Amino acid sequence: MSAQASRTVAVAQAAAVVDDVDRNLETLSGLVAEAAARGADVVVTPELFATGYAPDRAWKHDGEAVRAALAEVAGRYRVALVGSSVDSVDGSHRIAASMFDADGGELQRVHKRHLFGPVEQQWMTPAADYGSVVGWQGLEWGVGICYDVEFPEFARALAVAGADVLLVPTAVPTVEEGIAGLGEAWHYSATQTSTLQVPARALENGVVVAYANHCGPGFTGRSCIATPFGRNAVLLGDEPGLGVLEVPPEALERARALNTYLRDV
Repeated sequence: MSAQASRTVAVAQAAAVVDDVDRNLETLSGLVAEAAARGADVVVTPELFATGYAPDRAWKHDGEAVRAALAEVAGRYRVALVGSSVDSVDGSHRIAASMFDADGGELQRVHKRHLFGPVEQQWMTPAADYGSVVGWQGLEWGVGICYDVEFPEFARALAVAGADVLLVPTAVPTVEEGIAGLGEAWHYSATQTSTLQVPARALENGVVVAYANHCGPGFTGRSCIATPFGRNAVLLGDEPGLGVLEVPPEALERARALNTYLRDV
């Protein structure tokens, strides 16, 4: 990590329309334009936003064309962009996330390792491993997808590889489930991924985690950016919007000196 590097990360949250790629890209473009105007260097967008989150249908769209459109948005607004698509090769479909640089070049593409639920598991193929870490603009960046972040191994693998910031497109469905008569301690809410698990991954590994979700019917919203001190610096609500956070390298270094989890293994 460069001592001089300081970069600003944004998470973009909106409601996508299944199968309406043009409309979704227009929505995404507007959010990226706003993020750029607010000084963002990197913008993270939700999982399969361009196609709408429907794994049984998303693979029918041209993943290469989606990635070309995402690259064009990155280049147009001169920001790095993390966007999700389907990578289809020889009849096998994988949920992908790409990090494009400010020139529209694809710095890396990763595939989702942990598939969530029967629909993803039926239509998609899991990755064999987690993605790599890429250096860009003085920091080290890792990319994962949705359910990956709910497994401690994901964040640890990329942190051990040198990541400073984890960029995670996601699509978290609304789930509220409790045991009658046992109170709030026995109630589960899928919003806890944003409020509990993401900050924990950041704390455990001395990294920033930027987590961008869908909002609208059926999704929890609550896109967030967690710091390595185990707290959300950004936490959106249920509505479309944008969250922006500057990442000071000296704060990353202080967090790692305070909680030496990576060293004490």
